[in-house]
Order: sequence, then C-alpha cells, then structure tokens
Amino acid sequence: MTIKAVTVLGATGSIGASTLDVIARHPDRYRVFALTANTSIDKLAELARKFQPRYAVVKDEQHAELLQQRLRQSADTEILCGDEGLCYVAAHGDAAIVVAAIVGAAGLASTLAAVQSGKQVLLVNKEALVMAGRLFMSAVAEAGATLLPVDSEHNAIFQCMPGNYLCGPDSLRSLARMGVRKILLTGSGGPFRHTPLSDLVRVTPAQAVAHPNWSMGPKISVDSATMMNKGLELIEACWLFDARPEQVQIVVHPQSVIHSMVEYIDGSVLAQLGNPDMRTPIAHALAWPERIESGVATLDLIAHARLDFQAPDYQRFPCLRLATEAMHAGGTAPALLNAANEAAVAAFLAKKIPFTAIPTIIEHVLREIPTVEPHALADVQNADRDARKLAAAIIAETGDQL
Repeated sequence: MTIKAVTVLGATGSIGASTLDVIARHPDRYRVFALTANTSIDKLAELARKFQPRYAVVKDEQHAELLQQRLRQSADTEILCGDEGLCYVAAHGDAAIVVAAIVGAAGLASTLAAVQSGKQVLLVNKEALVMAGRLFMSAVAEAGATLLPVDSEHNAIFQCMPGNYLCGPDSLRSLARMGVRKILLTGSGGPFRHTPLSDLVRVTPAQAVAHPNWSMGPKISVDSATMMNKGLELIEACWLFDARPEQVQIVVHPQSVIHSMVEYIDGSVLAQLGNPDMRTPIAHALAWPERIESGVATLDLIAHARLDFQAPDYQRFPCLRLATEAMHAGGTAPALLNAANEAAVAAFLAKKIPFTAIPTIIEHVLREIPTVEPHALADVQNADRDARKLAAAIIAETGDQL
C-alpha cells in the first residue's frame, strides 16, 4: 500500500487536531508532509515534534523565529511563513492530499492553490466556496482536482449521493439527472433556539460559544449561534452539488445525529447518521472511496431514543435570510456577506457590539456595497476588503448602540 503524504492547513485548530488523530491511527496509509498554523507556536511545535513534517508554516518571520527556537532538535522541518508559504505547501508536488482547514477568508488563497495543483482536497474552509464559488469550481474542473467535503453536513450529503458522484460543475451529474429532488441540510439550531428574543441582546460571548453538541472554535460557534453557519453552508451546498437555493432546505435537528439528507424523485430520503464527531467525515474523505477506522464511538440509537425536526425561525435567525438573499444575488454578494460576518463576529467576541448587532451590520454592508460579477480572485479580495472596511466603520461609529 502506498503511503500518502498529507498537508494540513490549519493544523492547530479543532479540525486539524481531529485530522491528525485519524492520521495517527493509520501510519501504514498516511504521513504528515506539512503543518500550518497562524500564531499558535507552542501547539505547532508540539505537533511538529510528534509528526516530523517536512514543512511548518506560520504567520510571519517573527513567529517563524519563535518556532525555530522551539524546534532546535527538529532540524528536518523547514519553517516557512506568510501566504507565500501557505500556497507553497498547498501546491507542493510531493503531497497527495491537502486538508483545507484554515478558518475564514484567510484560507482562500492556499485552498485555491491546492485545487489548482490538481490534488485531492479535503474542504473544510467553507469560505473558499462562499467567497469565490464560481472561480473555485472552475479551477476544480480545469485542474482535475478531487474535491471532497469535510463539513459534517456536506460530507453527509456527499455520502447520500449516488456512488459515482463527484463534486464539481458537470451538467451530466446535475441533481435532476441523478433523480435528486432536494437536499435537506440539517443544523442543531445552536444554543439559543428557545431563548426569548428580547434576551438575545444580552447574550455574552461565553454563552454563544457554548455549543450544545459540537466542540468548535469561537468564530464557528458564534456562526452556529446566529445560524449564519447554515446560511454559509447553503451557499456552499449550491456550489458543491450544482444546486439552486430553492433545492436546499434547511432543517433544524437539535440532536445532531442526522447530519443531512438527500430526497430523490421516487420519494426515497437517504440520511447519513453518526455521533457528532468530526473524525467521521475526515476519515471518510481521507480514505475515499474506501472506509477506515476513525476512532469514533458507535452510534447508540436506543440511547438517543428520539430525533426531532423543525423549520428554522427566520425572525430569530435573520442571518439565514441574508445568506439566501446573497446567494440569489450572486456575484460578489456572498463575499460581502462573509466578510461582514467575520468582522461582526470578531467585534462581538471582543465585546464591542451586542449579539443582535451581527445581522444588522451584515445587512447594512450588503445594502451599501454594489455587487459585481468577479472575473478574477482580485475582484473577490476587493469585495472582501471593502466589506470589512465598511463593517469596521459601522462598529466604530455605533458600537453598542446598535
């Protein structure tokens, strides 16, 4: 069996940790080629000592020097920095698999570099598709890359598709040709499904990041609390599965046991079930089209006893409406949505704005900045920059008065 070299972009986050846990269980299949972080030097040094990657990438030269000091006895690991370093390891010819797990817009360039090099890309960074969906999927087709979704919901949808299905823009694999009526995208509804609307303005960052089912980073946890994560996932699903927004139905499922479903025209509904543990979709994508042990406990359906479903409350979760409108608008609207959301969430976590101001800021940005059709990555990056600039101005001017 050939041992495959794996690059993990965003190795010190929760997805990176789960990926490396699965890799460590299969030393006969995988070896770590490169690990990247931003500023988490101590964590990255620990991982580099354990996995002995050829490359480690950090934010800048200052952090590279700090990492070098901690890896004095690991001379075999070459340290790179910045976007240039990220793109270099993402496209390196010696790595067969790239796990794109950098959160937010920061992961766009390196994820695109991996796709353009024709690799097997395990996509965690949903922002790459949200911001630059058409450009990204065109690059997948042109380079012949294999794109495998790792988000639990999109991985579940992928598993429920016909066996010969591959993500990508191909009319021969359109939903209609495969007999698919619609995609049912499930979400837990986060920690505030039953919180009185009048109390949401007093939600604290600590409350917002306390997800009832999943262990995630702070930004993603806040997105779950606003249900913007479902809005971003709807946009991502449209690009991955060549679907229209009206073909994707969001379903609130508090137990997070069914990770998503696919309904076929004959009335069949296929669902993927499992414990809420990201090692399951990671293992599936790493070994695809085979299956390997992930370390995840067996799902005990008797213990769960019941599975509940309900429609999302768009008054409680206005970010869902904003994301759907952005996808319908097309062009750079999703990039504006994503950038404004990232800025607003960061401000909320820094206690500069209340929880309920997040969708207000996003809506203001979408209303004020014109949408254009992007023809190059620079167009997307310009939209991202403009949205962040306007969002920052709104936050600075109004703060907690929103």
